[in-house]
This record gives sequence, structure tokens and C-alpha cells, in this order.
Amino acid sequence: RRQSRSLAPLSMSAARGVNVKDVPSDQFVVAYAAHLKRIGKIEVPKWADLVKTGSYKELAPYDPDWYYIRAAAMARRVYMRGGAGVGAFKKVFGGRKSRGTRPEKAAKGSGSIARHILKQLEILKILEKVPDGKGRRITPQGQRDLDSIAGQIGDKA
Repeated sequence: RRQSRSLAPLSMSAARGVNVKDVPSDQFVVAYAAHLKRIGKIEVPKWADLVKTGSYKELAPYDPDWYYIRAAAMARRVYMRGGAGVGAFKKVFGGRKSRGTRPEKAAKGSGSIARHILKQLEILKILEKVPDGKGRRITPQGQRDLDSIAGQIGDKA
């Protein structure tokens, strides 16, 4: 006759590693932006404090760390679904353009910001170009980096 053993339930991090898909996006983006700022390898352009993030905006961002937050959000998005390029990020970070008394229309975000951030993430070996010219994808090193930040968030929860 077999003896039944009761196994204590394993926590999520003990059963398997916590990855980016397991943690809330807002917490991950803030934590990864802080990590990018801390390592200091992303070169923030000189024009970052002057630029609007889209033609539909009236003012530049108030947050001085907006560039790192945008970079973290873009890295997370490529992790979740590869193949995103500059055009996809223009659409994602777009918004409503106010046209006075006429109805609003959808407007795209800044392509130069998206392009610059993608190039910076490629220099850090977090992203790489897809060979057939179909956007960017996450590198194995980039996946490790993002999953380690997600693990730190998962341990706190």
C-alpha cells in the first residue's frame, strides 16, 4: 500500500523563475528604468530636456527620468512581443491630437525618440535587429537582465 505524502505548496519563485510576464507592468517599468539609470550606460541625448514626445503634445515631459522610463517600457514591449520597430513604437506611444473645434484624431508619437532608444538598447546588447528587417527582438542577455529585475520585484511581493 502506498503512503500519501503531503507536499508543502511551493512558492512561485521556488517552483520556477519569475519572468517579466509574471509581474505587474507598472512596477516592472519603474524598477527597470531605475536599473538603467543606475548602470549609467544609456546615453541620454542633449535634446531630451527640450523635446516633446509627439507632435500632438503641447509640452515636454515633466519627469526628468522620462527617457529611462520610455526605454524600460520599450524593452518590456519587445520582450513580450518581438518584431516591433520604430513604426510600431510611434503608434504605441501616440495619442489624441486636439484640433481645436474639430474632432480629435489619432496622432503618432516621435520616431526619433523611438529610434534613439532602440539604438541605445542595441548597444547594451538588450535588443537586436531581426535579420529580415522586421523590427527588433530581445537577446538572450537582455532576457536574462529583464528576468532578473522581474525576479527582484517578485521576491518583494
